[in-house]
Amino acid sequence: MADLLASLNPEQTQAVTLPPQHALILAGAGSGKTRVLTTRIAWLVQTGQLDPHAVLAVTFTNKAAKEMLARLSAMLPINLRGMWMGTFHGLCNRLLRAHHTAAGLPALFQILDAADQLASIKRLLKTLNVDDEKFPPRDLQHFINGQKEQGVRASAVVAGDDFTRRRVELYAEYEVQCEREGVVDFAELLLRSFELLSRNEPLRRHYQRRFRHILVDEFQDTNVLQYRWLKLLASGDADTPGGCLFCVGDDDQSIYRFRGAEVGNMRAFEREFKVANVIRLEQNYRSCGNILDAANAIIAHNTQRLGKQLWTDQGEGEPVRVYQAFSDLDEARWLVDEVQALVRDGMSRADIALLYRSNAQSRVLEHQLFSAGVAYRVYGGLRFFERQEVKHALAYLRLIANPDDDTAFARVANFPTRGIGARSMEILQDAARTFNGSLYATVSHLSGKPRKALEPFVALIESLRQQTAGLPLPEAVAHVLDGSGLRVHYLSVKEKEGRERLENLDELIGAANNFVAENEVSAVAGPDHPLLADFLAHASLEAGDHQADAGEDAVQLMTVHAAKGLEFDAVFLSGVEEGLFPHENSVHEVDGLEEERRLMYVAVTRARQRLYISLAQSRMLHGQTRYCVRSRFLDEIPVGLTKWLTPEQPARALYERPAGYGASSSPRSVAASGRDLNGLRIGQSVQHARFGVGTIVSAEGSGAEARVQINFGPQGMKWLLLGVAKLEPL
Repeated sequence: MADLLASLNPEQTQAVTLPPQHALILAGAGSGKTRVLTTRIAWLVQTGQLDPHAVLAVTFTNKAAKEMLARLSAMLPINLRGMWMGTFHGLCNRLLRAHHTAAGLPALFQILDAADQLASIKRLLKTLNVDDEKFPPRDLQHFINGQKEQGVRASAVVAGDDFTRRRVELYAEYEVQCEREGVVDFAELLLRSFELLSRNEPLRRHYQRRFRHILVDEFQDTNVLQYRWLKLLASGDADTPGGCLFCVGDDDQSIYRFRGAEVGNMRAFEREFKVANVIRLEQNYRSCGNILDAANAIIAHNTQRLGKQLWTDQGEGEPVRVYQAFSDLDEARWLVDEVQALVRDGMSRADIALLYRSNAQSRVLEHQLFSAGVAYRVYGGLRFFERQEVKHALAYLRLIANPDDDTAFARVANFPTRGIGARSMEILQDAARTFNGSLYATVSHLSGKPRKALEPFVALIESLRQQTAGLPLPEAVAHVLDGSGLRVHYLSVKEKEGRERLENLDELIGAANNFVAENEVSAVAGPDHPLLADFLAHASLEAGDHQADAGEDAVQLMTVHAAKGLEFDAVFLSGVEEGLFPHENSVHEVDGLEEERRLMYVAVTRARQRLYISLAQSRMLHGQTRYCVRSRFLDEIPVGLTKWLTPEQPARALYERPAGYGASSSPRSVAASGRDLNGLRIGQSVQHARFGVGTIVSAEGSGAEARVQINFGPQGMKWLLLGVAKLEPL
């Protein structure tokens, strides 16, 4: 027993050796929560207080469950196969399999994953002849799962309008379909399990007697129904007292509200179970002192928290490095240069992470890494040009450049849905083989219903070809996103997913802008779209097999959400600007800013040795150049903890958008209209070797930092450093 406790600090030991009572363990980032959970179970078993079969241990991922089981196996020389340890979904599946008759399920019921559930909903809408434009399948899926995660059946949903009433009717029809087919989705596993235990008192009492200790990992990520399920097993009564809840979590790392996580469950647990044992694990074994002090200072601005202060005995370490670039491209170049410098100094690429708030930010980073020949992997997601919405958009562009591209035709002929069924596509493909022509060219040879269904799509592509001829490449891309219906389609996808897909579509416009600028070509596509063809070739090359193989030493790219639970020697956090991080949508959401700050806290605490924070004065976002204000989160870090690698810009205390923020016109100018700029003046015409003749329209800064905004006509608006640009006055 002494060996079990030997490696624990005093707070960890206190948590592990608590008496059999309800307890809340506030485990800060890097404080050893997995060690505490597994050692708690081992200690209870080794001291004879608990039989392994009386343990219910709940995790949020199968990976975490396997890790805990492996650690326990090393601690205890006994067979642990009978122990109930797993995710909420896995444990509920086990319960329902054992009691399928009582749950009203067939013995061999099947589980629908997210993709299967969506396909089932699409099939239902088609059977009921429901307009899937008015009721998008993915939107209906979110609605159904959201209701189930609140513990609400279709019969209990309160509908205040006709649209919601119709969605409730479809929810009810979906329930009937699932019952008939003997299938359950993920949300149903938990809801069906909760309902079974709620109504079946003998069964509930059986499990309340069996599970004397219920241990929960990542408690801050539980949703409403998951907490109710735990309470059901732990509550009990005088005759059958429930098990002791041992909940481990960190309210400062609750970042999954968009998935239904309810950080308020931690306070509710403390209040409802009259928890006397609240232990804070504050010693961090991951990061140096300056990084932890920065994280503490940031999260201290949140008001709705239980409170703790991370510390370490590993020393202060290096300051937080801050870099302010002129643009997102400059930021990406600097990031890659710094990564290469770290690798030259002996750091493994796999120990370096580039984090970003929005998936759309990855494109510029990927491009610079690819250009520099630096191996990288996108963790927990797809590379930019592999993302579904980007591939759909590229398919439309490919058809404009080459209507005979059958792969592109097949991909988007019925996306967004336009009434082209699978049978019509089969008839078209058979006819194309007969006529030895492309799908596009064969449509005119069809007759009847297939021709009627496909002709409008051909007319759409032809219309887009004509409308984009002669347009600058970025404008052509933007026109196709609108004209194809892709933007409207993804606007109908609710919540975070739809927003991210729209951001990626807008970033494709940014990719077109960068392609034009980097290749020093005219932005105008021309009547035969040769520039578009070049851009598509560029996209294909960057979408090729350039990502590092599994096991290869590679830089890790990921969103901050995906980084939770991971740690790296060096972390680069990019785009720390108002409107991006914190995200502009958070300002309009209840407690949105507090969740964004928790997300920042998670990002900072991923770093072990070095933390870099970068931002840009201008950024291409949503197809437009935005002029950025540094994030309030950066100003919440005490000055003594940071080291600016560029001259520090003055903070804006109120974080108001400067004039021109979010627009492609001129930003707030520091220079007056008549001010002299190294012999130049606003309104003067100048010649640039790359962009040609333009007119100075605005200016910022002074001395070595002075830069001007110039309207180069067809080449667009450009910001140039006066000390570098070599402008010739005209």
